[in-house]
Amino acid sequence: MAFDLTQYPYAASRRVILGKNYAASTSQPLATLAAMEMFWAGGNAVDAALAMAITLTVVEPTSNGIGSDAFALVWDGKLHGLNASGKSPRNLKCDDLAQIPLVGWLTVTVPGAVSAWRSLWERWGKLPFEQLFAPAIRYAEQGFPVSPETARAWQAASHFLSLNTPEFQPFKQVFFPGDRAPRAGEIWGSIVHAQTLREIAKTGGESFYRGDLALKIANFAADTGGMLTQEDLAQHQPDWVQPISTNYRDLTVWEIPPNTQGIAALMALNILEGFELSRYPRESVQSYHLQIEAMKLAFADVHAHIGDLEFMQVTSDRLLEKTYAAQRRELISDHALFAQPDLLQGGTVYLAAADRDLMVSFIQSNYMGFGSGILVPETGIALQNRGSGFTLQTGHPNQIAPAKRPFHTIIPGFLTQDNKPLGAFGVMGGHMQPQGHLQVVVNLSDYDMNPQAALDAPRWQFTTGKTVLLEPTVPHSVALALGDRGHDIQIIAERRNFGKGQIILRQGETLIAASEPRADGIALAG
Repeated sequence: MAFDLTQYPYAASRRVILGKNYAASTSQPLATLAAMEMFWAGGNAVDAALAMAITLTVVEPTSNGIGSDAFALVWDGKLHGLNASGKSPRNLKCDDLAQIPLVGWLTVTVPGAVSAWRSLWERWGKLPFEQLFAPAIRYAEQGFPVSPETARAWQAASHFLSLNTPEFQPFKQVFFPGDRAPRAGEIWGSIVHAQTLREIAKTGGESFYRGDLALKIANFAADTGGMLTQEDLAQHQPDWVQPISTNYRDLTVWEIPPNTQGIAALMALNILEGFELSRYPRESVQSYHLQIEAMKLAFADVHAHIGDLEFMQVTSDRLLEKTYAAQRRELISDHALFAQPDLLQGGTVYLAAADRDLMVSFIQSNYMGFGSGILVPETGIALQNRGSGFTLQTGHPNQIAPAKRPFHTIIPGFLTQDNKPLGAFGVMGGHMQPQGHLQVVVNLSDYDMNPQAALDAPRWQFTTGKTVLLEPTVPHSVALALGDRGHDIQIIAERRNFGKGQIILRQGETLIAASEPRADGIALAG
């Protein structure tokens, strides 16, 4: 695939970043600089990606933390997948639940991010493990200026201040000193984060699962009504998995298999493949309508069938059959379908890194911003709330239960062409993620956009029923025409609702890096 790097139809002031030896892209400039430190020290793309991931737990705590889950796709001549999501506690008591909570101990599953850092480093890391933590520790100890988009997300999480039971107090003390969120440009740091990162670095992550940090997590749970134990932490293991894929036009699109929702993007692309989308202008009602309807049908299947792989009754292969996609495609008409899923927003960081030999697509998240609202005292470990992704529906593969992985929204993506690596891509933001993946792939394949233009282009987001959110940059004529087709259209001024993505693709010997205009991030290359 040859990109026209001179065309910028949506953001004339932005430029694609080009490099020959290495590239990195994240949603936060200080994290991208952490990657550069690793490259300049002789590290590879995995070292750079891990330094970014670790740094983001400090400089963008509104989206991820030390208590996150994580997934990765790594190309080293072939594509490898890592599922580092954790399971619910073995002693989970959930029989009398009337609804799944969004915060608190019942939402906490075993955090997997630290195990992902260690597993990726053991397999590909070049620099000493402790060196990867140096930028994050520096920012935690010395403080850093809070970037504008992070400050906005921090302010939006001020509802945590109203949680007054004991388990939420350490979280508020660390993240809301003086009972308010830091403002853009203010200096924020956390000595306890630095201390914990040093402990993880020194022990190779062992302390988090089988040492002093594990004991602190388990003790705080026991003291404040949680069910997470030292045994839960000690038995956690990340899994190397076979990525799943589909062919769309001239691309092969890769995702992590369930328990993630990455399969939703692949299913929607399979449905969409039967339409000659390039016949229609990108900014046309036909193009928008077909993409939206394909995504609705994919979400309907995902929410019916996807959960922990061990509990699924319908296989990924079955859901990805082209003949099944053809059957689903027949349901699409010129009028909007009604689809039931009520999709929640998320809080996630996605990053990409590449060098001449390795390409990394990595994502980690606390979910819904700060996660559960629980922070283990004197550690800086803010725990994710992935358990809120379970359902109470009896017999569903994602029904809440002990020792089980919940349905996950976070999905790293990867592209190949003719069995050769094209590169890493991802879009953050809860259930916007597969919708963002779909739109980026369509932009690249059907509309021949370069990576930066593919990120900059106007976006839509399906939520539930017939409701579709549009960015203000979508032409007014398209919005009106979608309404005529039965879509319930809402124009949303704040672009953060439409995901935040990064891309690094290879064209010949050149690495092309792009960063999302809806975030504070930056791409760098050399």
